[in-house]
Amino acid sequence: MTVIVRALRPEVPADAEGFTRVRRLAVPAMLATPESVVHSLTRAHPDARFRQLIAEEDGEVIGTAQLYVAHDSPEPGQGNANVYVHPGRTRRGAGALLVRAAEEHLAAHGVTRVFSWVLDEPGNRAFAERRGYRASRSAHFLRLDLANAPLPPLPETPPGVEVRTAADFTDDPRPLFELDAEASADEPGDIEHELADYEAWLDETWRHPLLDRELTSVAVAGGRPVAFSVAHTDGDGRYHSGMTGTARSHRGRGLAKLVKSHSLHRARAAGCTEAFTGNDAGNDPMIAINKWFGYEICATEVRHVRELG
Repeated sequence: MTVIVRALRPEVPADAEGFTRVRRLAVPAMLATPESVVHSLTRAHPDARFRQLIAEEDGEVIGTAQLYVAHDSPEPGQGNANVYVHPGRTRRGAGALLVRAAEEHLAAHGVTRVFSWVLDEPGNRAFAERRGYRASRSAHFLRLDLANAPLPPLPETPPGVEVRTAADFTDDPRPLFELDAEASADEPGDIEHELADYEAWLDETWRHPLLDRELTSVAVAGGRPVAFSVAHTDGDGRYHSGMTGTARSHRGRGLAKLVKSHSLHRARAAGCTEAFTGNDAGNDPMIAINKWFGYEICATEVRHVRELG
């Protein structure tokens, strides 16, 4: 049986369906649909050199890779490549072929440092280390049973604050973009990003097929958004907190907990049964908020980095 690696073809439904299936099996906490996979590929900024690869064995997709150049970072030469293999199809060489193809693509576009998330399991970490990757920061996936676990009551809304939804900004989402840019700049991470391209944000984020504007909560004060909690849903009862952020001028007032609470309560009322979120292991404030909601860690990934020589 021969394993081959090739680029995902967005016009072929079986490619996106296979990619989605492997991602769900490898990392259940990450939401993906064929529509979201194709959207990511076709709407990515040209400078990102974004690519999705699939590993095939006898016509079955058994592995995936998603890679891009960090074009919006002030430090050039950085890129990202995440590789996942079907848990029941390991040790066939798919992972090694995907890593090699990803590194070759990134190196051809000037990348000298590759970052990759690796599931915190002995086999996966050993696989990365054998290929010259060294471990750095870690992050957790967390799960909340929305169907059965009780949610804390909604916190009291501070005076002068109103909780709305992203759907209220459909005519002009730019204020949300500006808040997203400010909050994202303070996100912990290995690669510094500058969110400055509004049109790219509209294409990649605002029009993303998983974005649920009705469940995305926004705190408004003084006529402008000051906190938000992004909701992604896949139409299959699964909900994911894409990001929760607060304007620097309004931090320390409990607004992150407020907007996330409203979003989760709306999600349960809408029929969502599972809620997922992610936390950098060093982001203690958000870890505390998620524990208050009842989230429990269900998986951990470790960021690895390799210098391409």
